Amino acid sequence: MSDTLPPLTLYLAAPRGFCAGVDRAIKIVEMALEKWGAPVYVRHEIVHNKYVVDDLRAKGAVFVEELSECPDDRPVIFSAHGVPKSVPAEAARREMIYVDATCPLVSKVHIEAARHHENGLQMVMIGHAGHPETVGTMGQLPAGEVLLVETVADVAGLRVRDPDRLAYVTQTTLSVDDTSEIVAALNAQFPGIVGPHKEDICYATTNRQEAVKAIAPRAEALLVVGAPNSSNSQRLVEVGRRAGCDYAQLVQRAADIDWRALQGVRSVGITAGASAPEVLIDEVIGAFRARYDVTVEMVETAQERVEFKVPRILRQPA
Repeated sequence: MSDTLPPLTLYLAAPRGFCAGVDRAIKIVEMALEKWGAPVYVRHEIVHNKYVVDDLRAKGAVFVEELSECPDDRPVIFSAHGVPKSVPAEAARREMIYVDATCPLVSKVHIEAARHHENGLQMVMIGHAGHPETVGTMGQLPAGEVLLVETVADVAGLRVRDPDRLAYVTQTTLSVDDTSEIVAALNAQFPGIVGPHKEDICYATTNRQEAVKAIAPRAEALLVVGAPNSSNSQRLVEVGRRAGCDYAQLVQRAADIDWRALQGVRSVGITAGASAPEVLIDEVIGAFRARYDVTVEMVETAQERVEFKVPRILRQPA
């Protein structure tokens, strides 16, 4: 059979796919369903992946956008992206059972922002407007206390209370390179601005971007398995293009692959955003095997052994 199929090398990125925060969030929903039975309500998509959300929905999870859509007598879970402080406060007021699935690395940013606020510093957040993580982080502090910047150009337009009393935090899923440019602009404009002790961009985002940078110069095309509303997946496409792979595309499933665009290509890089399950990567590789004589080459730039515990409420008997 291999005589009739054209040869193709697939460069498979490692690390790719699920990170510890996503793993934990999905486990939280599954454990909540086991403990309390269906339905369990989830405020916002638990992670940004349709396959994962559909799978949990089939098991009895009900996804809503706001707490007002949830009944008082069923458990509710807050997504891995984090929520404004007002949300758990409202759940407590309604005496609901709630479980916070916010990624611990996002919670770290929340704590940082609150600490700076207590010390009298105004916050600048580097992030994407409207993204649930940005909304959640900005919602940790009173309205107007967090100024959002998305680009280097935004920095020039910042109107701050006191240029000597500033700190910044970042969304955890940004492009490392883009963010460093914005940080440099902030430092240039506000030399006294206080940054995080440790980089806010999470280990998983950084590792997946590094793996793409290693693959991009060797591959004629790059496919990122992920959802269109997944910030870290979108960043992987951008990083791939910037690292020298002109054709970099986001695909949710194998059915989304544009085979005509790949005609004549002999090497393809494959990676996946932090909320994409391995089953979808296997599906994509299977689609290539049906059309090409495939050689898979793993490109590993880091090993991840991070694990996060689920909240205590789920570890206690019902």
